[in-house]
Amino acid sequence: MHRIHVCAALCALLFVPGLVAQSSSSTDMVVPAQSGNSARLAKMQDGAGVTPFSRMALGGGISVGGVNLQAAVNVSQHLNIRGVGNFFQHTVNDISTNGFNATGKINLATAGVSLDYFPWARHGFRLSPGVLFLNQNAISGTMVAQGGTSFTLNDVTYYSSKANPVTGTASLDLHSIKASPTMTLGWGNMIPRNGGHWSFPVELGVAYTGKPNLAMALVSGKVCTDPAGTLNCQNVVGDPSLNANLQAEVAKDQKDLEPLRFYPVISFGVAFSFGKSVR
Repeated sequence: MHRIHVCAALCALLFVPGLVAQSSSSTDMVVPAQSGNSARLAKMQDGAGVTPFSRMALGGGISVGGVNLQAAVNVSQHLNIRGVGNFFQHTVNDISTNGFNATGKINLATAGVSLDYFPWARHGFRLSPGVLFLNQNAISGTMVAQGGTSFTLNDVTYYSSKANPVTGTASLDLHSIKASPTMTLGWGNMIPRNGGHWSFPVELGVAYTGKPNLAMALVSGKVCTDPAGTLNCQNVVGDPSLNANLQAEVAKDQKDLEPLRFYPVISFGVAFSFGKSVR
């Protein structure tokens, strides 16, 4: 056994100088290969080489438009195409305004598409121009001035008939532009370029939906000259003075609502991506 160890040591001493010389002479060949591997690794880490439409993601959350649903597909290492939908319905009772008691129904429904641009592929910050191609955001309601109470229109006071109270309708539409441009920024790539599956996207921006459209009408009842609502009562329908004040009131209220032409886009939620990414 001792002879075997000695022979092995002698062989090592004989071959090491040759191996060292061979390593030195082949350095020019090895280094470029390592450099190429490093370049490919850096390329993968930067997210380059992602096969278009090879991965997609589905997500959900909440937004100012209610329940938020999203779907996205990758286009390149810096771009996703994303579809977004929001919906919400709610009925509100016992709203008091200008002497009227109102009941309103909120109906929100939007759908659109955005192009998500990520300046840094492996980081979640993005800029997202897009368009809302469906916008049904609206509020509608009915109102009544209880008999023997007063209400005001254009700073003029009226008294609702005790025997025949005044009733009306109102609506607010937030979609005068059918295809509304949007611009948002956010954080969280629904299709992470690091190979992960889960993300928690956050979005903030606006949609230009155009001038809000407010409409009001008094549809039945009588107004009287005394607070008790019993003297000199006349129908609200066909009363030119009353309806002129109603339209003046609508014009003032609509002016106050003009900032809503820029509809806020705020959402946050969770998303899961799947599919094979070929680099």
